Parts: sequence; structure tokens; C-alpha cells
Amino acid sequence: MSTLLITHPACLEHDTGEYHPECADRLRSVLQALETEEFAGLHREAAPLASIEQILRAHSMDHVDFVRDNIPSGEGHSHLDPDTVVCEGSWEAALRSAGATVAAVDAVIRGDCRNAFCAVRPPGHHAEHNAVMGFCLFNNVAIGALHAQVSHGLKKIAVLDIDVHHGNGTQDIFFDNPGLFYASTHQQDSFPGTGFAHETGSAGNIVNIPMHAGAGSDAWREAVSIGILPRIADFSPDLIMLSAGFDAHASDPLAHMRLTTQDFHWITVELCKLADSFCQGRLVSVLEGGYDLRALSLSTAAHVRALMGS
Repeated sequence: MSTLLITHPACLEHDTGEYHPECADRLRSVLQALETEEFAGLHREAAPLASIEQILRAHSMDHVDFVRDNIPSGEGHSHLDPDTVVCEGSWEAALRSAGATVAAVDAVIRGDCRNAFCAVRPPGHHAEHNAVMGFCLFNNVAIGALHAQVSHGLKKIAVLDIDVHHGNGTQDIFFDNPGLFYASTHQQDSFPGTGFAHETGSAGNIVNIPMHAGAGSDAWREAVSIGILPRIADFSPDLIMLSAGFDAHASDPLAHMRLTTQDFHWITVELCKLADSFCQGRLVSVLEGGYDLRALSLSTAAHVRALMGS
């Protein structure tokens, strides 16, 4: 079975203004990297719109209304918080980003593909049940995980978050649901200031491994190998999802970890092994951060190459 790539041109219409790090060029660089001959075997689909019902599994109606009511018309921008900027195209982009994750979950559960990568923006892992944050409007991964539970009857979904910033939103949404497991590696003392090791969830279903600034491949791989991969195996998930942030790369300007492109290939291979062992290979990856365009494109290519089995 092939690897599925889901994206949509509307995600490029989420304009965050001049000099904002979460810009459309990020997605353009990712898509350009996946247009080379070695990725010709990818199955490609356009992201559908998520329904409000699907979004409400992870967010409150007040949250949805807040985002929708603050979308500007015309050429202007609105700040939903100091970091999170929206324009007229942001509403559709957010619905497509969440919809991509839902469609990817559907596809891997149906057996249409072995795994899937959602090349979308805005990202999602900072969006809490009732709050936008950190460039994120709706929590794409959480919406997909809850869709797997509600619409497909899966009991246990595991999410690994490798973004350099802690996914406070995913943790917030998963915290009291023992069927949802969340693990994160991230730079300690960085935005958003959450993700301490003592934050373990209501059923021990949260694992946080904060890393020091400057942590590189050896320390990170050891932390993941000892502290996270066995916990995912013990959880025995029906579906594995990845918040695929690539901003722990040494070249990224927004943080200070020192991962390499090959680290993202390595972790993808390890997750594919777990998916093969526990959930018929079902793995859904969703783009989060990554702000050096060259590092982002190379890391994404390495990640998708591993998804495809090479």
C-alpha cells in the first residue's frame, strides 16, 4: 500500500503578514521538496473541509465562534493573540488543515494506504480546547484522534510530538481521556512554558521529556528510545499519529536544539515499526513547525521517504 499525501491550495491563502515566521513559503518549500522523481509514488489527494461537528470534538463552540467571528474581510489581518494572525483566507485554510487529518485517518483505517502525511497549515498543536495560541487555530492532530475514536470506534490513539515547542493544546485536550496517549520531546524553558515531566495526565497517558537548549541527536535519540517508544508499545495503540514539527533542527531560528535531517528519518522508521507491530501499519503524520525553509524541506523529504519505506 502507498503513502498518502494530503494538502490543499487554500492552505497557502492563510496570510500571516510580512515577516511572520509561519508563512506560506513554509508549505511551498515542503510541497516543492515532494515534487521530485523519488516521490512520484505518493498518492495525492486534496484536503476536504472539516465539519464543525468534527472540530467540536476537540474544541468548544465558543472557541469556534471566536475564530470565525474574528476572520477579517478584504485584505486586512486580525491578531487573535500576539502571535496568531488571520486573514480572509484563514478560515478555509484552518478547515482544510483539520479536514486533511480527518481524511488521512479515514484512509489509513479503511486500508486505502499504509500511512499518510498531511502537508497543511495553519499548524495545530498549540490550540487548546478553548484557546488559540502559537500560530494555531484548531488542533488538527487532536481532531483526527477524536475522529478515530468517535467515527471508527478505535479505543487507543497514540500521538508523538517532535516539535521543538511543547504541544500544550494536544496535552490539554488529551489530559483526561485515557484512550488518548500524548508524548512530547521539546526544548525546556521555551514557548509555551509547559511540558514539564510531572505533567502526566489523569491516567498516566501524558509523557513529557523536556530537553535542554543545545541538545543534539545522541541525547534526543536516547530520550526517545528509552522514555517514549517503550511507552507507546506498552499503550498498544490502534493508531499512531505524529505531530511532525521540524523546528528542533539545528538550523531553525526559533529554538536551540541541534537535531539533523537524519533524525527525522530515524524517528519515522521507528514509528513505522511500532505501527506495523500494533496497528496494521496505521500512521498519520501532520505538519507542525519548522521555520528554516531549507531545513524544513530536507527534513520533510527525509520523513516522507521513511514513510514510503526507503
